[in-house]
Amino acid sequence: MLVGATRPDLTGLGEGFDAFWHERHLCTLTTVRSDGTPHMVPVGVTLDVGTAIARVITSRGSYKGRLVAAAGPAGAPAAVCQVDGRRWSTLEGRAVLRDTPEEVADAERRYALRYRAPRVNPDRVVIEIQVTRVLGNV
Repeated sequence: MLVGATRPDLTGLGEGFDAFWHERHLCTLTTVRSDGTPHMVPVGVTLDVGTAIARVITSRGSYKGRLVAAAGPAGAPAAVCQVDGRRWSTLEGRAVLRDTPEEVADAERRYALRYRAPRVNPDRVVIEIQVTRVLGNV
């Protein structure tokens, strides 16, 4: 599977794709440091198939959060990936930082549905990735 567009229609990828992104899997988030090298860390990811938006909750002071914030409103290139045996999927796009109480609460609710209720964190922000490309075999 390879889908590329300004905002791909993820709903057309089928129930298997949607189900895979709702199963409980640890994922990775890759962002790019100022020197061009990748920064990859394990994260929990939620995906809204209807809007093609992936979300990662994190602390404002985390390195991944700072990298995305430094990119400003244009966003930073980012990818999230999950693997389960031979099944895998990577979502690429532009990441921006969201920090309003409503955006954080929404991301926490989505995270709790896929994983578990996140710990209390008053410094929580959301890395929001507008997916522009999908790769994988689910």
